[in-house]
This record gives sequence, structure tokens and C-alpha cells, in this order.
Amino acid sequence: MRQVPTITAEEAARLVKSGSVLMAGGFGMTGNPVHLLHALAATGVRGLTYVANNVGEPGLGGGRLLRNGQIAKAVGSFFTSNPEAVAAAQSGGVEVQLMPQGTLAEAIRAGGAGIGGFYTPVAAGTLIAQGSEVREIGGAAHLLVPGLRADVAFVRAWRADTAGNLVYRMTEQNFNRAMATAADVVVAEVEEIVPLGALDPNAVHTPGVYVDYLVQAHTTLEELGSSASVEAAGQRVDESRLHMARRALAELRRGDVVNLGVGIPTLVADLIGPDDGIVLHTENGMLGVGPSPGEGGAMEHPVNAGKIPVTALPGSSYFDSADSFAMIRGGHVDVAVMGGLQTDERANLANWAVPGKPLLGVGGAMDLATGAKRLIVLMTHTSPTGAPKIVPECTLPLTARGVVDVVITDLAVFRFEGGRLTLVELMPGATLAEVRAKTSASFVERLAT
Repeated sequence: MRQVPTITAEEAARLVKSGSVLMAGGFGMTGNPVHLLHALAATGVRGLTYVANNVGEPGLGGGRLLRNGQIAKAVGSFFTSNPEAVAAAQSGGVEVQLMPQGTLAEAIRAGGAGIGGFYTPVAAGTLIAQGSEVREIGGAAHLLVPGLRADVAFVRAWRADTAGNLVYRMTEQNFNRAMATAADVVVAEVEEIVPLGALDPNAVHTPGVYVDYLVQAHTTLEELGSSASVEAAGQRVDESRLHMARRALAELRRGDVVNLGVGIPTLVADLIGPDDGIVLHTENGMLGVGPSPGEGGAMEHPVNAGKIPVTALPGSSYFDSADSFAMIRGGHVDVAVMGGLQTDERANLANWAVPGKPLLGVGGAMDLATGAKRLIVLMTHTSPTGAPKIVPECTLPLTARGVVDVVITDLAVFRFEGGRLTLVELMPGATLAEVRAKTSASFVERLAT
């Protein structure tokens, strides 16, 4: 059996040359090859193209490379969580290529499979589509996305054997599994290296044929950043938000597979009971998400898309980001519940670009809005300045076109019935006059008597 060399993090860092394309696995700070990235940050390597879901937290992982000025270009789906990444992009110090999270994952999987590119409906008709080749398939616009490959990939696994076979832990498969296939040189940072035969072949996630080097390194709580503990994930909750979450729950049916976005939609998870029969999906690789644990963090528990530690219900399963978004695009997620900045009379959604902020954080919103069978939008009825958020036509950058089924605000519930925006319910304490005054879109009234 082929033996994969075990080297130090410093030796691994020397495999990366200035100007290289580097892939780095992880979601937030979970499953992140932080020791390899820190070793690379201690070198003089410059001009990197850094491919990852995000750059990472300031001073940790890829965030340290960014702070050192070692990254020339960043390719990913969400950079706004790192203020240093935002500043570098705004100043022109780092070129940014923004991709929807599922498109990024699939592009990496395609690169690893020797596929030159693929067509996807995600992001069609949005700013992300500018400059892309567009083709109509099945009556819908699809964008051509090239496959992605790298010179070197740094991935993080939980266990490896000496043949390089890798086993990931809980939601730490994320981008690691696809990246392990998509680079000329793959270095796996692992918690434990075991002898040949110690891993059940049925449990191997990445076969050793993909892996060139192993580095053994122990993850500490400090290296998990904001995912380290439940206490780091607090959210202020007021009664109007809880009303919205409860109303969204009433839209869900037994047996539904449901994805909950960050912010107000997250509150729905704590309202779902074991007898409701609803299966929660999180795009970083889990079906069967349970409530937040009473204590602990990402060392003991999986994390959701908001990087918050959660529990796993009986019957749960873990998978990587590419498989997760294949579920979404393939129509296997029944309902997506997400926040919004604007919706309009044509069922368009804008929720990824905040006015006055750089366009650096699309995440998985475009994939979910396009791929879920039903889309429920939860948002306050007006902006902090009092401007209506349900408008005749979205003026903010679009997430997806013609996808919204239900809008739930702190004032009202709207449905799109027969292609028309229809008011069907008032929220507690709201009046029809107030809804009319604070909604600039035209709508049909069909309130229950």
C-alpha cells in the first residue's frame, strides 16, 4: 500500500511558491487548516490567489495571510465577516472574485473531476452574472462557470491513516473534501494519524490517492475563533421577531426539508419540536439540525451556516458543501426561509448587498433562492430609515428573479397568488392603514374576515 509522507507545517508551507493558487478548506473556522496557514504566513511568499469560502477571522488562518499582504486575489463567497478583507478590497489591495457558495463548491468539484465547466441557473440575471456566457436550458437562463483548480490545497481532516485516507468530523467536510481532489499538491492537516487498517474503509471520505502529504496538528479552542463556544452566538430577540418566526413555522409542513438563513430565520429552529417532523438542512453539510446545545462549542458539536454550534438529532447525516448544494439545486430542499432587504411586485428578492457597503458577501443565498421549492422571506417591513422594503421594483442588487412565495414582516403576511402580490394577514398589533402607508408596491387585499 502506498505510504504518504508525514511532514511538518513548516515543510508544507515551503511547497507554496509566490504567485501560486492556493485552496484552503473550512467553513468559518471549523475544518480550517489553520496550522498550515499560520506556517505559510510566517514565510515570504507573496502574490497568492486564495480560494476559500471566506478569508477567515482577523489574525486566524487566511486572515493572517491577508493581514501580511500575501494575498493578491481572493476567490470565495463571503468576505464581509472580516473587516480587514473589506478594507483590502475597498483600497484595491486585494482583487476579489465573488461567487455564490454552491457555485464555488461545484466549480471546485468540477476542477477536481477534470470537467472544464458547467451551466447553472444560480445568479442568472444578477450582478454576479456580468461577463458570463449565458445559455437557455429548459427555458431558463444558465451561466457557464469554469472549473477551479489550484497549485496547492491545504485541507483539514479529523483522522488519516498512513496511506493518506481521510475521515472528516461532523460538519468539517464542508469545502475540504472537494478541495482535496482539485489541486496538484494536496496537504492534509489532521488531528490524528493512525496505522494502516485502523480506518474502516466504509468510513473513508477522501481516498488516499488524492493526498500527497500529511501534517499532524491539534486544534485548540483559540483557533476556532467565534465558533469556539455557544456563548459567542447570542442574538438579541424582540417580540416582533418572535412573532415572525412563529408565523414562518406555521408555513412549514410535516416532512419538509427546510433551510433556515441567518438572522431572523434562525429563530425558527428553536421553535421546532421533535414531534413536528421537520428536517432542518444547513448548507455547510448537515441534515437533521437540532437546537443549540446548553454548553460547549465546535469541538463538541457540529455548526450551522451561521457558524453557531448545534446538536444533531437522531437520523442526522453529514456531507460536504458540494453535495449540500447539489441537494439545493436539485430540488431536494422543500423550503428556504431567509431574510430580505427588498422584495417587489414580480416576486424578485434582493438580500445580499447592503446599501453603501461593498459587494463582498453573497454566501449561499442565490443558490437557495433559486433551488428551493418554496421561498419564505422574513424581514422588517421598513428599513432603519423608514423606507418601504416591499417595493414596485427592487432597486438593490438582485439575489434571484421571480422566486418569492411568501413574505412575512413585522406588520403583515403576503403571498404571490396568480402572479399578484396579495396581502393575506395582519401581524399582531398592525393595522391595514399602517400596512398601506408603509408598502410602496401595489398589492391585492385578501384578508380573512
